[in-house]
Amino acid sequence: MTRIRTTHVGSLPRSQEVADLLFARERGEALDEAAYAAVMREATQAVVARQKATGIDIPSDGETSKISYATYIKDRLTGFEGDSPRRAPADLKEYPSFLERLAKSGGTPSYRRPCCVGPIAVKDTKPLETDLATMREALAAAGYAEGFLNAASPGVIALFQPSTWHRSLDAYMEDVAEAMRGEYEAIVGAGLILQIDAPDLGLGRHMMYADASDADFVRRAEVHVEILNRALRNVPADRVRMHICWGNYEGPHTRDIPLEAILSTLLKAKPRALLFEASNPRHAHEWTAWARTTIPDDYVLIPGCLDSTTNFVEHPELVAQRIERFVTIVGAERVIASTDCGFGTFAGFGAVDPEIAWAKLRALVEGAEIASRRLSGAA
Repeated sequence: MTRIRTTHVGSLPRSQEVADLLFARERGEALDEAAYAAVMREATQAVVARQKATGIDIPSDGETSKISYATYIKDRLTGFEGDSPRRAPADLKEYPSFLERLAKSGGTPSYRRPCCVGPIAVKDTKPLETDLATMREALAAAGYAEGFLNAASPGVIALFQPSTWHRSLDAYMEDVAEAMRGEYEAIVGAGLILQIDAPDLGLGRHMMYADASDADFVRRAEVHVEILNRALRNVPADRVRMHICWGNYEGPHTRDIPLEAILSTLLKAKPRALLFEASNPRHAHEWTAWARTTIPDDYVLIPGCLDSTTNFVEHPELVAQRIERFVTIVGAERVIASTDCGFGTFAGFGAVDPEIAWAKLRALVEGAEIASRRLSGAA
């Protein structure tokens, strides 16, 4: 029987206890380290077990131990201190009343984004080692044969945490890439799938390159990809997947660069699988761009079949239809159903209610089952 597998982008809702501990650590409060470790271990086991019960085929640790998908690196690399000025996406700036409403409603998370103020090097490998051991233990306990861990791309680290020390953005990203290389290699070396989170290749257009033309952004994105590829030089391409998005927030997204404009650049990245937004109202139509593109024979599409910014629970039939669009392009063996983005991008913050997030993931699984039955000719 043809079977469509399921996964997601990585972050899942954290419990209040986990979020409170992460923010306490962020504030520099004294913590009972043994108790802290026990909570993170138990929470990781619980989130992996719930993915198993929901029917997700390729799980993550939910990014349980991370306060966010990019700023966690301050605890692992030297050179990061203080905070960085906030830059609103260009689309939100065009609608200032909506931007103000988001800020007043708590619609934008508040957490520290340290600047790079000095030389970058590996500071502490223990957080990564703990994540690897905890994830492997959780996979075994839940009966999983494989799972993935997220790691930030050099470009997205630079997007949220600019450098005041480096002579140029490229020099900064190159230093970050070399420092992150060990993390990338360790995740794969532990037998896990590495997911590179690279919103800089989408969101970067209307944030760090908001004043550039689309053509100029594509040229800069090529540089981001080249630097990432050098960081992945020792990692097998089929053990890495990459996530790109245009920002996991409800907003107009009228300044998003079209997928088709960056698609050839994305295909130059070493990872042989791509997770991308394919369900939200600004990008759902772009599945046709893949049909107009020459896709390498070893390339796997992991389209978002759920919107991660709305509390609507997609009907499984809609999920199945979304899956089938991509199957017609590359075949069922090269499609994995996923989510547009994460459900817990920042600890303690999420547009989607935690229980609704799990209901949406169950709809993803049911939709994949419907598509699988139809592809196999079953009733």
